[in-house]
Amino acid sequence: MNVNELLSSYPRIQKRSITLNRGEFLIRQGEIEKDIYFIHSGAIHAFYVSDHEEHTIRFGYKDSLMTSIPSFYNGEPSQLYIQAIRKTEVTAYSRESFFEELKHSDELMTFYLKSLENLSAQQMERELDLLTSSPYERIQRVLKRSPQVFQEIPSKYIASYLRMTPETLSRILNS
Repeated sequence: MNVNELLSSYPRIQKRSITLNRGEFLIRQGEIEKDIYFIHSGAIHAFYVSDHEEHTIRFGYKDSLMTSIPSFYNGEPSQLYIQAIRKTEVTAYSRESFFEELKHSDELMTFYLKSLENLSAQQMERELDLLTSSPYERIQRVLKRSPQVFQEIPSKYIASYLRMTPETLSRILNS
């Protein structure tokens, strides 16, 4: 059973379908995240803007979950933007009804705890990526752990995620 099937099996968790065209946002900086999104098709990226420069910090694509994580958990305004890279179909599951249902379901609590464990591991890998000084090594780390990124996500976003120019990424991938 995939994540979408699991969440859909709880009728009290409110959900709605959303279609995003390229460039449309699920959330903008300053808004409060009210949903967690299961991606059926397409691709999105979460990014932070500092000094008018975008810093991609996370990707979402087919069969993955995405949300503005800090805002989802603490209910404070998001520091992130989440934007469609191309036409994207998602199911939005309500934060409020998800957490209410969590109180009553051991299966859902197990899923939630496993998700938090995975997220913690992913965040540690991301931190190590950022500490790796060699652009070549950063690319290799991501290729090893998430080869699908290179099929689903355009190079300019991958370059931003890896803290390098698109030209550097292209040169290393083509060498």
